[in-house]
Amino acid sequence: MQIHSQRVKKTITIIGGGLAGAEAAYQIAKSGVAVDLFEMRPQVMTEAHGSDSLAEMVCSNSLGSEEITSASGLLKRELRMLDSFFLRSAEKARVPAGSSLSVDRLHLAASITAELEAMPGIRIIRQEIREIPAGGMPLVIASGPLTSPAFAQALSGLTLRKNLYFYDATCPLIRAESIDFSKLFAASRYEKGEADFLNIPLDREPYESFVMNLVGAEPEQARDFEKQIFFDACLPIEEIARRGMQSLAFGPLKPVGLVDPRTGARPYAAVQLRQDDLKKHFFQLVGFQTRLKHGDQKRIFRTLPGLENAEFERFGRMHRNTYINAPLIINQFSQCKKDSRIYFAGQISGVEGYVESVASGLLCGLFAVRGEPRSPLPETTAIGALLSYIAHAGWQDFRPSKFTFGLLADSGVECRDKKRKKELKAERACEALQQWIKRSAI
Repeated sequence: MQIHSQRVKKTITIIGGGLAGAEAAYQIAKSGVAVDLFEMRPQVMTEAHGSDSLAEMVCSNSLGSEEITSASGLLKRELRMLDSFFLRSAEKARVPAGSSLSVDRLHLAASITAELEAMPGIRIIRQEIREIPAGGMPLVIASGPLTSPAFAQALSGLTLRKNLYFYDATCPLIRAESIDFSKLFAASRYEKGEADFLNIPLDREPYESFVMNLVGAEPEQARDFEKQIFFDACLPIEEIARRGMQSLAFGPLKPVGLVDPRTGARPYAAVQLRQDDLKKHFFQLVGFQTRLKHGDQKRIFRTLPGLENAEFERFGRMHRNTYINAPLIINQFSQCKKDSRIYFAGQISGVEGYVESVASGLLCGLFAVRGEPRSPLPETTAIGALLSYIAHAGWQDFRPSKFTFGLLADSGVECRDKKRKKELKAERACEALQQWIKRSAI
């Protein structure tokens, strides 16, 4: 498909209006370059989206911890230094979540859509792209893990082999009016935040019964030709339960740092609910990604105290995520080795996670505008380390990756105290990014 623009001499095309595409569009338009942003919804909907808004967060409503010694905290610090449009918008849609940044997902998506629609230089085109656009102008492919089958097929010719994929799952949403709050207590682990989570305490016997119910339930089956490849950070709760009776108690149901004020004791396990919208109409079961059939979700989750009459605004569900084999396809500028005008941004590029996708989109926007010459982000920064990793990882068994402190070299920050070591790496990362920003005149 040939895409033309008569408005200006240079127009950058973006395919996909998710978190990465929205951030890239803003950064490009802010630089004075025109943007054609193609988004297939509502013409073609996906398995997971609930609206046609741009930058809709389809799984969790959490962007992770704000603490700089956490991976997501350092990434967000760097994104703020780079003037991230998405993070500024997220602050306005924030909901209580302890030391984490969680948002009203639909409010945030609607506000981002409205702002980009009103921004000079951005043209939003509601159309499915089924072929890679020809021409000499830069192209940012940010079609996301829910890339349409037609465009995924078109990509396979560019990416030298079939696209890889894994399976992801979303958490259920429960209507607030159906929850018996008298059986829950409000608290954040280790008192981080102002008791922003609701907790369902479980003694050993009901916990073990809950685990057995999960193990015995019937999941939705993948089609015969699809392998069941899960991303470890988003494992369905029933898959975690199958790893052993205590796997949930040491995972999403861990009670560490929680004390039930009614008993003065720590429960054996605890299910947490997090506010999903600004008006407190819906609560999300934290860590309860699932592919169970809807009837089993209702039956099993209603055995939890306080959820006996739970009404589900959204059931957990499974969806296929598409991504390229990044080490074969792109360099550390997220630029296609085979066609240098093309950049891959967001989860289709091999990064995993909301904040990582925003970071990828932001940098792709900057790189697409600037072209050559340019310098890569220092690998001592979180974003630089992540982009370098996905470009140079082993291609034989490549899987999407989140940023971790393990991607940052230990040299120069030798320290036995783990938290202090992360602090030193974070300080070094911010200093290195500040210098890069000055050199790059961003």
